[in-house]
Amino acid sequence: MAIDRDAILATLVEDEPCSYTETDTILYALGIGFAADSVDTRQLPYVYDGTPMRTVPTMANRMLSSTFLRECGWDGRKLAHVEEHLELYRPLPPAAEMLANRRVRAVDDLGADIGARIEIEAELRLARDDTVLFNCSRTIIARNDGGFSGKAAAKVPTPPKLPSREPDLYCDIQTAPSQALLFRLIDSRHPVHVDRRSAQAAGFDKPVLHGRCTLGIACHAVLKTICDYDFTLISGFSARFTEPVFPGDTIRVEMWQDRDIVSFRGLVPSRGVTVLDNGRCSLAT
Repeated sequence: MAIDRDAILATLVEDEPCSYTETDTILYALGIGFAADSVDTRQLPYVYDGTPMRTVPTMANRMLSSTFLRECGWDGRKLAHVEEHLELYRPLPPAAEMLANRRVRAVDDLGADIGARIEIEAELRLARDDTVLFNCSRTIIARNDGGFSGKAAAKVPTPPKLPSREPDLYCDIQTAPSQALLFRLIDSRHPVHVDRRSAQAAGFDKPVLHGRCTLGIACHAVLKTICDYDFTLISGFSARFTEPVFPGDTIRVEMWQDRDIVSFRGLVPSRGVTVLDNGRCSLAT
């Protein structure tokens, strides 16, 4: 079944109930590596409900589901998760009952050799009073599904550039060999994250870490290095995924701060690869 661009763009879900609990908030923080350093007590409010709780901003990206597009015509075995964007209008509470409006923002034909580029987004608001909490979006490449338009390949939007100077700061965060097993409890349970044969069938040497876990680790690095663990300082967060992370890798997040914008990228120095690029974090003013 071929991609039907018009049908996908017409897909809309409104007022869909969704929620998360304090337990979800704690599991997310643990899943991206909080509390690995038992000496750093600044991390405790993110993983312990006996204190005034704090919420890692990128947990919001978990609320952006693409399941409403199951019948869109793409080959689900060949999807590549390439970008995440988040705009926060107020700090995330430790638990919330919400309503979601979900839609497809763009469908671009990048040609049969590359695939179809699909952007989905969601706006989440509190169910009790319609207060808008955040907007998040995701870009997916459906690698088997390009060439549906019969036209020249669409141009991909240019991502924000990183500064040309050396990084102002960096932070190394070690992932655990079991990290994907923990993170899958609150995210995708696709076997590519835990089963070697499934990972190899998808083109990887071994199981890969969730992209949203890698994004959360980058947010952790910014919180630790620039925000002194004050989650209310982050009002936006986005990045492109460029290479897989394997559980056990050490991720080095390099950062450049220019007033209220933190540019960043994520590297795995031991393999000489960039795993996150064109990162941009907006700080509340």
